[in-house]
Amino acid sequence: MHILIVFLLSFALCIPLPCSSAATDTLLQGSSLSVEKPTDTLVSANGAFSAGFFQVGDNAFCFSIWFTKSKRPTLVWIANRDQPVNGRASRFTLSKNGNLILSDAGVATIWTTKTFSSSEVHLMLKDNGNLVLRTSQGAVLWQSFDSPTDTLLSGQPLTEKASLIASRSTTNFSSGFYKLYFDNDNVLRLLFKGPNLSSVYWPPTWKLPVDEGRSTYNITKIAVLDPLGHFTSSDTFEFYPSDYGVKRYRRFTVDPDGNLRLYSFNEKTSMWEVSWQVIAEPCSAHGLCGANSMCTYDPFIGRTCYCLQGFKIKNPNDWTQGCEPEFTSPSCNSADFGFVHLPRMELFGYDLEVIRVTNLTQCENRCLELCDDCKGVQLKFNEVSTYNCYIKTILLNGRDSPNFDGDIYLKLPKSTMLSLKVPQKHVQLNCPANLSQRLDRTYQDPKKNAWLNFLLWFACGIGAFEITCVFFVWFFLFRSSKENDKVERQQLLSATGFQKFTYSELKKATSGFSDEVGRGAGGIVYKGTLDDDRVAAVKCLISETDQGEAEFLAEISTIGMLNHMNLIDMWGYCVEGKHRLLVYEYMEHGSLAENLHSNELDWNKRFNIAVGTAKGLAYLHEECLEWVLHCDVKPQNILLDSEFQPKVADFGLSKLLNRDERANSGFSRIRGTRGYMAPEWVYNLRITSKVDVYSYGIVVLEMITGKSPMGIHSLENKGGIDQRRLVTWVKEKLNGAPASESWIEEITDPNMQGNYDAAKVELLVKVALRCVEDDMDARPSMSQVVEMLQFPEYISFQ
Repeated sequence: MHILIVFLLSFALCIPLPCSSAATDTLLQGSSLSVEKPTDTLVSANGAFSAGFFQVGDNAFCFSIWFTKSKRPTLVWIANRDQPVNGRASRFTLSKNGNLILSDAGVATIWTTKTFSSSEVHLMLKDNGNLVLRTSQGAVLWQSFDSPTDTLLSGQPLTEKASLIASRSTTNFSSGFYKLYFDNDNVLRLLFKGPNLSSVYWPPTWKLPVDEGRSTYNITKIAVLDPLGHFTSSDTFEFYPSDYGVKRYRRFTVDPDGNLRLYSFNEKTSMWEVSWQVIAEPCSAHGLCGANSMCTYDPFIGRTCYCLQGFKIKNPNDWTQGCEPEFTSPSCNSADFGFVHLPRMELFGYDLEVIRVTNLTQCENRCLELCDDCKGVQLKFNEVSTYNCYIKTILLNGRDSPNFDGDIYLKLPKSTMLSLKVPQKHVQLNCPANLSQRLDRTYQDPKKNAWLNFLLWFACGIGAFEITCVFFVWFFLFRSSKENDKVERQQLLSATGFQKFTYSELKKATSGFSDEVGRGAGGIVYKGTLDDDRVAAVKCLISETDQGEAEFLAEISTIGMLNHMNLIDMWGYCVEGKHRLLVYEYMEHGSLAENLHSNELDWNKRFNIAVGTAKGLAYLHEECLEWVLHCDVKPQNILLDSEFQPKVADFGLSKLLNRDERANSGFSRIRGTRGYMAPEWVYNLRITSKVDVYSYGIVVLEMITGKSPMGIHSLENKGGIDQRRLVTWVKEKLNGAPASESWIEEITDPNMQGNYDAAKVELLVKVALRCVEDDMDARPSMSQVVEMLQFPEYISFQ
């Protein structure tokens, strides 16, 4: 190995380096910018922007574009923010074939545009800060405006493929935790994506987009800022800054604290000034202080963090890591715990469940029943003279706000409560002076010594001979291994019914897992094209256990034997080390969730989807060789092919049981999605196939009404407007007008504009309500549901 390094080093020393470019706005073919020459920069004609190597730490440089007129250079774009290069021999080169290449120490390629042109090309830094690679005919091959980092400049579009990601801190320019992007519903959102958890915090998730003035009915997904300061987005979001109308340099940035701000440049002071920001309360952004902590704001000190009582900070230099308990939880004996009252505080999200109670005692008792799954509760008065009790399974996104109308009750061991201290809320953060990291790389200057040169060339010759020998040995071993692997894969193909892929094959098919088409708790799905030109969906599973290869192969072999027209067709799998991937057919129309609020699904399609989904689940429950519980039936897991025929997806790896295990189906944790989960999960009852029946009923009601199961829907009564969940709302509509068809019109999705079969709507509603009975024994099986939908004349709903 050491001889190979010497050989590569000597080879690099022998190659003549391309010439350097002068400080102009243009880089020509065959020219380079060197990290060792500070004058090797591109400067826009107006002098406002520069492009070159920017130092981001000790011996760490990024190829960047920065605004030069401010007192301190302001970075507006970075090519290699997460992989800085060395301060020696690194170069940015425009090759003769039209490709831009950033190399580390002249050897490793860190970043490239992967462009090619047979005609003459040049790279130019324009007056608006856009770095453009174009041909002599004017065709644009690449431009920095298409791949922003954390900043948009005037005239730069934000698109579906060009999200903004904040820097880690004001001194660490690597990718941080906050992202501005267009979501699947075409709405512009801010996302906190931490190392372990993520959540959307703007616009507020407890409001519908329409309530915030947003529109989901668009496909353009584009937003842009003009030089006067007007920001417009295709989801109808727009704003005007405080200095609107004046043509100034402006930048639209996602800052490291999760706030979205518009900065305007003041020519007199040479400073950036905030002219608009999206979040008025500094603690409203998620993840600022980490788990088990609170964010608070003081007008003089600013935003600070402090640990909840009974917890201590993990890392004083990084509050995003949060706090850890100072206690060890005792047994689940309710008598060992108490609750600490934290008034006017909020912990947003991560609710295990939300229940309606009449007093605090009911809320605390429910938390004690759940043992370690409940870390505390949040109590908030609602509009119907009761309280909403939020059971918190994780204490995250905490903020201490005098304007909040709810209280937190923190569950702690009584032994810990005896020694609690009042937390110091406004202690300034202990931030290190420099958050950048030094690259651990050293270099040795070549010595001009004849004897050393002779040894170097001699080592090169010996190294070349060894490499040649190793290559031939490797070639024959690789060829033999490849043949053996081919035989093994053919045997597995015949045994399991589908193909075994290598990780490198799937990485190539998905272009490096770049085209994400969906994600969920079980993994991330990417679109790819296999070697035989089949378009596939590749799901990278997120394993929560250390499942062995043999166990995984046993489960997917069962999935490979499942075959039904309403189940997704599995094509293969990959299991290499920690990688677990599934390959299945790509559905042109995506999921039911993506189409539910569009005009694509007329009544006939919705009814066919209900019937087809029921058939697929009935097959899983009763007809296949193994007893398969889906455990997460929801619109996101019902995919639609080119003819809008439904195919149930994400089945099989949830729970596989032999038929003689039906009476003893045990689950180690709650599975499913809030709103679609059967009561058995919450009350720790025996889990049977009836949990899927319940979820199916909720999905059918959602298809009929177009309303979310977790939404709250208005119902008129003598006392005014009452609020009900979806199931209760539909039941009361049905029972309130049994002799007329007006209730059908009231609950049917407005998107269908009255074009539906009233008799079939009534049938679907009654079947769905049978499926969502609280008593599992009162629910039908999925095969009975299929009979009800296909032969309603033989079924009595009395």
